[in-house]
Amino acid sequence: MQKKLSYQDRLDSINRLKAIHTLQKQRIYGTDGYWDMDDKGLIPPPGDWEFAPESNRADGLFTGNFLCGKNYRRLLETHPVYIDPMSSIAGGWMHSFYNIKSPLWDDRFDFSHLHEKQRKYDLVHGIGGIQHFNIDMKMGLELGFGGLLEKVGKFAELNKGKADDFYEAERNTVLGIQDWIRRHAVAAAEMAGTEDRPEIKENLLKMAAVNTKLVDSPPGTFHEAVQWVAWFLMSAVMYNFSGAGGAIDDYLYPYYLADKKAGLIDDDEAIFHLACLLVKDNQYYQICGTKEDGSDRTNDISFFMIEAAHRLKVPTSICLRVHKDINPEIMKLSVKYLFGDKLGTPSYLGDESMNEGFVRNGYPMELARQRAKTGCHWCALPGTEYTLNDIVKINFLAVFDTALREYYQNLPKQPSAEGLYKEFIRHLREAVLTIAEGVDFHIEYMRYVFPELVLNLLCHGPIEKGADISTGSVEYMNICVDGAGIATVADSFGAIDAMVGEGRTISWDRLMELLDANFENAELERLMLDRVPKYGSGGSRSDDFAVRISRDFSAIVKERLTPGGRNMIPGLFSWANTIPMGKSVGASPNGRKARAPINHGANPHPGFSKADTPTGLANAVASVQCGYGNTAPLQLEFDPHFGIDEGGVNLVVSFIRSFMAMGGTLLNINIVNKERILEAHKDPAKYPNLIVRVTGFSAYFASLSTDFRQLVVDRIVEGL
Repeated sequence: MQKKLSYQDRLDSINRLKAIHTLQKQRIYGTDGYWDMDDKGLIPPPGDWEFAPESNRADGLFTGNFLCGKNYRRLLETHPVYIDPMSSIAGGWMHSFYNIKSPLWDDRFDFSHLHEKQRKYDLVHGIGGIQHFNIDMKMGLELGFGGLLEKVGKFAELNKGKADDFYEAERNTVLGIQDWIRRHAVAAAEMAGTEDRPEIKENLLKMAAVNTKLVDSPPGTFHEAVQWVAWFLMSAVMYNFSGAGGAIDDYLYPYYLADKKAGLIDDDEAIFHLACLLVKDNQYYQICGTKEDGSDRTNDISFFMIEAAHRLKVPTSICLRVHKDINPEIMKLSVKYLFGDKLGTPSYLGDESMNEGFVRNGYPMELARQRAKTGCHWCALPGTEYTLNDIVKINFLAVFDTALREYYQNLPKQPSAEGLYKEFIRHLREAVLTIAEGVDFHIEYMRYVFPELVLNLLCHGPIEKGADISTGSVEYMNICVDGAGIATVADSFGAIDAMVGEGRTISWDRLMELLDANFENAELERLMLDRVPKYGSGGSRSDDFAVRISRDFSAIVKERLTPGGRNMIPGLFSWANTIPMGKSVGASPNGRKARAPINHGANPHPGFSKADTPTGLANAVASVQCGYGNTAPLQLEFDPHFGIDEGGVNLVVSFIRSFMAMGGTLLNINIVNKERILEAHKDPAKYPNLIVRVTGFSAYFASLSTDFRQLVVDRIVEGL
């Protein structure tokens, strides 16, 4: 008799298949430079499938509501069916509408009046930025796709003649998703007809029944709810890499409780469904945190998400929201699996610091507690807030370089680091104003270029008003503005303060000669600048400058709304811009050579101290928090041998709690062996399944570009 497959047997099979898909993707897209981003669960498409969109432009491309909706529906209706019989969740996405949708901006909407300053300060301006806000998954689960279609039809009739192309696009989006689901239900039933293994046959028949229902009806069981979430998130990520799971333990918990009470589910089955969801797309899911009244939100689903990631062992982006009254057992379990599995998950978000910061924008605490982490480093209200989080960035180093060169051209009689700092702040204010003007331009015209057709469906306002969310059709607009390169600039100020000027080792003239020559034939002078006490060393002038930069940057961002009246929220984060932002600027006074990366996020530069420790890093990053509900993350690297026993687990839990108590907002932790990461960097194919926490996300190391792998390696080698 054939052995019955356990849930873990099936997860092991799913994991093996994902490894095969990963290798296939690396061959298709090229191992070197495949994706410097999340592993998004993309399934390699069959070689005979092609998709050609309809165009409304002379160059064969398309923009706007009508063709975005029509082409996306056609993509969904021709998309191959994908069912893994070992999984309880149907579907898998194989092609990116985002990549088909090109150009990502329409030249009819000209912002060349901003180009000079955008280039001058190396701004990631956000014009044409997509997604990066949160959706109300509860609304989707309550309505189902049939209910969403009815809602679109209802408001299309009420607003007839005002936004007909918008409603037609939304209608096409829902109809395309429904067709995609329907074809999977049929395929699952057909597969069941040829399946000999009883438990797999039963699984396929159940999958067929679940998806037949979900075409038109809202989910009623836990399994149905998880499958519905999977369909929406796969549809979103295929449309424009969008969507996020949000507070999954909040919106799925009622389904679990009802099924548990009715005897329809046990814990192992619930964990299995969640694991099958996690492999479909590496979305951002939040667990724990506080309810609106401040009590702990932790529940069974919170634990199940940690357990599901542990049993599955693929890249995931689960974030555990930490507060003083959190269930201590989930903290211990998360750290145990973090070190045992070495998957870089979960990350940890500071609940109190994020909530208190958001309140400083003028909002009540009850509202702040509703926000959920829904991306690399940010939070947003579900379905009522437009944020552009992680889209808008200012390269502090480019601002500094501009300020330094102008300061030098008009050098005062008594030049100093303090005098240069005033010039830096003047240019930083100009950079923020340029960003603000770009934000308003984006909001004015984005609707005509690439509307948020999928995410609009689960937001409050766009469907009701017949207006894309990018127009501000939701209740709150809080545009995230991140600064990047704080350590590079703070260390440069510290080096100038200590080494440059009359009577000091290096004159201002010599400094500029060194920078312009990229320290050629001047290694000794470069090392002298490099060895000045850095941000993170504790009590140094560089530390002082880092705190001032964060404080003054935050004040400039918050001193006024955009010209169009939109609120902006400051943070410190670089994401993958660490490399290109460094490449855009020449050598800097901290000894950094031209085109080298800026520092990662809010972290000090690797090697910031001879005794650099997790505590030193935590103190530094806690000191530069912006304080308005956006993050300045701390990235840590630990040796895998630390924390594996009970004592080590408790130490790490205490460290996490202490960092959050100091005002820390977000903590990402890598558990990796130094020797192994160096070997994998030389030959990525040798370790195809090695997973690292890159920044706000985890990814297969072999899927990263050479430059990005080097960045991770440098950080890890210095941090261990």
